[in-house]
Amino acid sequence: QVQLVESGGDYVEPGGSLRLSCAASGFIFSLSAMGWYRQAPGKERELVATINAGGGTSYADSVKGRFTISRDNAKNTVYLQMNSLKSEDTARYYCNARYTFGPRYDYWGQGTQVTVSS
Repeated sequence: QVQLVESGGDYVEPGGSLRLSCAASGFIFSLSAMGWYRQAPGKERELVATINAGGGTSYADSVKGRFTISRDNAKNTVYLQMNSLKSEDTARYYCNARYTFGPRYDYWGQGTQVTVSS
């Protein structure tokens, strides 16, 4: 059974940091591009960061320089380190997995809530 389980979301003050984790199982993690998306109330889901099977990364302009995506293939886990958090980062954050070599699968987790407020 395919599972993507996010964790690490919390309530933090502006300027604070959080580290989100996504534990994956049930598919070939090492051949998967992984991504973090987020969705705030009343807004569309947006791409935050991606990391491909070779370790290449990309980021939304709004988080460049503040967020870092990484992966540990030995642990089947992808991370999102979030620093200098702003109130605008408040959203539910979702983990995504996509097969590198074609549209074989596209999986989503249930999300973890991040709230940035003073």
